[in-house]
Amino acid sequence: MSYKVLYRKYRPNDFENVVGQDYTIEMLKNAISTGKNAHAYIFTGPRGTGKTSSAKIFAKALNCEHPVNGNPCNECASCLSFKESPDIIEIDAASNNGVDEIRELINNVKLVPSSSKYKVYIIDEVHMLTASAFNALLLTLEEPPSHVVFILATTDIQDVPITILSRCQRFDFKPVNKSAIIDRLSNVCKEESIKITEDALEEIALISAGGMRDALGMLDQLSSDDSEITLDMVSNYFGSVSIKKINELLTCIESNNTNKLLGILGNIKESGTNYSVFVEKFISELRKTAIDIKSGKSNHDMYFEDIYNMIFDLNECLSNININIDPYVLIEIVLLKYINMGNNMKVTNTVVESENNLGNKSLNSNNVLKNEEVFIESESINNSKSDSFPINLNNKVENDKVINNINIKTIDLSVRINNCFVNASKAQKSNISTSWVDFMNSLMTKDRNLISLLADTSILAASDRYVLVQSKIASTNELINNSISSLEKYYYDYSGNNYKFAAINEDLWSKETEKYRFNLKNKIQYSYIDEEEDSSNCSEEDSNVTISSNDDIESVAKDIFGTFEVE
Repeated sequence: MSYKVLYRKYRPNDFENVVGQDYTIEMLKNAISTGKNAHAYIFTGPRGTGKTSSAKIFAKALNCEHPVNGNPCNECASCLSFKESPDIIEIDAASNNGVDEIRELINNVKLVPSSSKYKVYIIDEVHMLTASAFNALLLTLEEPPSHVVFILATTDIQDVPITILSRCQRFDFKPVNKSAIIDRLSNVCKEESIKITEDALEEIALISAGGMRDALGMLDQLSSDDSEITLDMVSNYFGSVSIKKINELLTCIESNNTNKLLGILGNIKESGTNYSVFVEKFISELRKTAIDIKSGKSNHDMYFEDIYNMIFDLNECLSNININIDPYVLIEIVLLKYINMGNNMKVTNTVVESENNLGNKSLNSNNVLKNEEVFIESESINNSKSDSFPINLNNKVENDKVINNINIKTIDLSVRINNCFVNASKAQKSNISTSWVDFMNSLMTKDRNLISLLADTSILAASDRYVLVQSKIASTNELINNSISSLEKYYYDYSGNNYKFAAINEDLWSKETEKYRFNLKNKIQYSYIDEEEDSSNCSEEDSNVTISSNDDIESVAKDIFGTFEVE
């Protein structure tokens, strides 16, 4: 077989050709130049970063008769016969990991080199050795004969015992940076007369994740015919997604183009792109956009807060890989969540300026909002009645007051939680939970923004008048509360039941259940609080009454929470 794959053909034969490891290579060359050689080294780093190649070059330099600035001369008898030299022993620890192989190695260590200055043992993937093999190697590794040098290589340094590490000089090989990979690939393409576009080179460098061997392997595979290698070829062959596609998705979000966004996501999924690769690449591009926004260089019509929240929402998708939902559905919902977000924020700024100019005539100083956030819903601002968005006002505004045709409404989470607990039951929760998926399906043609918020919600508790829900993504709970009027209207249209909803994050739910436990223990029962009143003036005694009987305390708790233990 005459053809040799590119990563073997272009394996470096001296330190000058090792790419992306300048600091490590300089230290190795200094060791050769000064003659201060250790008896054992360990090279660690990701795959394809030059560990084994550097080990071979270092072994060649150790035995070179006329090294030049720490590099082997590649002209002396030792360098020319390096590949056939019996004094250079390469061992694959993955297939020779037993104690018997190590004992044989120890016995051979005692033999002097046949024609070289040093007998060099290169043990690749050393972390694969068994515990017994490591123990057998310890003494020899600590005090080998003066004519022996050990070079260990591993991708998993954490699996190598500390007793081995303490006997070696450690050199860390880092992932090769993108620009260095591109330069190397460009040179190889010129040597091999391979036609390739610049963006295809960048994509290969990106997919290889810092591994030069992987990058050369991909280039080799793509160059099997004489046609020019393009970005689409790279994406189709290796299931990646281009920066161009990601920028198109961002443009869809900015322009509120839902159909095009869904089409692009569908194409990415059909191309076989691993969703984790897509999300990681998307987050990387969002990071660049966020930096550009802060530095004033961004051409995107987006806000830093949107980018910030989108990054964490997408990262949350990666942590939900074990749930029984297609990961691309989660990604789709997260991106749909940010459709219209940019326009809404612009309108919010306009509303704030208008509100500040209203004067005292539009303000009621006797009613102070407990929460800073109020909810704006107006057909004149948004064509869809279901769209709502947050606005921060420092002024005192009366609840449910109409100002310039804008309806302002607030909810008090503590009041709604209290009122839900008054008459909550396991049966009510079960009824709503059973139909919750069907309800969300009914929203698909009515309000995609709302369905994107409710996609991963679950029912926490329910009574005949109130329902408490929770999203797995903490920030989404606040957004659901921003759209609470739309949720209540759609649920009424769906079921005919006039429920009041509240979305609660995990921390608040934990505190409220702890409070519920305390109230049961102290025979305190929940009673309704009028949402029209300012609940901040209500005392604990005003909002709760004492339970007259002890018999049903545990049964009440279990009826609401299922299995709930009262201490």
